[in-house]
Amino acid sequence: MSTYIAPSSAPPGRAASFWPDVGASLVVFLVALPLCVGIAVASGVPAELGVITGVVGGLVVGLLPGSTMQVSGPAAGLTVLVADAVADHGLGALGLIVLGAGLLQVAMGLLRLGRWFRAISPAVVQGMLAGIGLVLVLGQLYPFAGQAQPATTDEKFAGLAGLATSASTTAAGLSGVAVGVLTLTVAALWKRTPLRAVPGMLVAVVVASAVALLLPLPRISVGPLTEVVALVDLGLFDVGVLGAMLTFALVASAESLFSAAAVDRMHSGPRTRYDTELVAQGVGNTLCGVLGALPMTAVIVRSATNVDAGARTRLSRVLHGAWLLLFVVLLPGVLSYVPLAVLAALLVQAGWKLLDPGGVRALFRTDRAEAAVLVLTAGTIVLTDLLTGTVVGLLAAVVKTAWDVSRLTVAVTAHGEDHHHVAVRGNATFLRLPRLLETLEALPHDSRVRVDLSGVRHLDQACGQAIEQWAEQREGVELIHPAADRVN
Repeated sequence: MSTYIAPSSAPPGRAASFWPDVGASLVVFLVALPLCVGIAVASGVPAELGVITGVVGGLVVGLLPGSTMQVSGPAAGLTVLVADAVADHGLGALGLIVLGAGLLQVAMGLLRLGRWFRAISPAVVQGMLAGIGLVLVLGQLYPFAGQAQPATTDEKFAGLAGLATSASTTAAGLSGVAVGVLTLTVAALWKRTPLRAVPGMLVAVVVASAVALLLPLPRISVGPLTEVVALVDLGLFDVGVLGAMLTFALVASAESLFSAAAVDRMHSGPRTRYDTELVAQGVGNTLCGVLGALPMTAVIVRSATNVDAGARTRLSRVLHGAWLLLFVVLLPGVLSYVPLAVLAALLVQAGWKLLDPGGVRALFRTDRAEAAVLVLTAGTIVLTDLLTGTVVGLLAAVVKTAWDVSRLTVAVTAHGEDHHHVAVRGNATFLRLPRLLETLEALPHDSRVRVDLSGVRHLDQACGQAIEQWAEQREGVELIHPAADRVN
């Protein structure tokens, strides 16, 4: 990926930035349009709802302070959440869930909690994205092969054998696979051409859709936006909806702020103000909820495209929202030529990037414990749901960190047969207590023992009490306690 570096950290003048921003906005629009539609279709909601979210992300969030280069809109990482929420609570409750999530984001930003998202373990973040990517790829294999995807993950796994048969023996299956593979091939090869400034995803959609004109494939349908707008229904609120609100708010906030950290490394302009950006995302989601649209996040693919295309100010992301609105108002029929298999191919590509097998392999080589947290998080997400998987991953990361911090060495030196010196160094916590007690209890019962704790930096209550009780149960024990100013 090429990287645009602004000539200085000072904002450029309006005249110098206007045309670069216009050009960048057109490029981002061309990338965002198929993704907005594809993410909505993959989420099991009308395609228009994805476009509405893209428009709000541009025209509303684009104007708000927080980040300059980030582009907001519907995200592939939220498709699993949306699909589950719609299946559990119905499409009518989606607006209420997104509204509640947006208000929670605004509250978290005002309480200055945005910066704390940067403290989440990278392994958990990678695991969350990998789990989402796995579920996304698994679901999109079905429309990729010309079939409707099953509702649950279990059904998706169970149907893989039948999917393979259908994809290789039926006209719809063969056509879908051919068009999907063509889409991925064109998108990959286009990056190597001299015209790579034109988005490869757009070229792939145009080429594959043209080839598929005469093939028997299901296609998308986008009508007037006003037909799908459904004002929020507060009467649908219940405990399940509240849980969905919390999940949406946490996941959308994490994805947006992780994206901000990545985008800030791509340019030398103003840095993201995390709390302010969280408020901006919350305002956008609140409006999307009122309109019954999809939830939004700051999206790394569109944001990176914005930087690569030469954007200078937030004008580019505002204009991309305007182009989305104009297109669906003036030329909605153009989208009806795009097969669902083409959008599925784009989302398979997006899911694969979220999975990031190369990053997973690299983590296994450098830190197997962190890699285990990643795999546990991703696997739990696939087997259960996103919230459960993320919580399990966070708990695993906390346990791993506690284990790493609780480094303790116990050295036993024998001075003859009846005198032993035990030197304890490091952090004596309950996590290391079994090993410490095993060492102490293995000493000959009739020997004199000196237990030197002067090298202990931290002695928790569990270890302290266990050592005292062990010493009381036998004779000839001398305890050298750690200095009070060294133990915290």
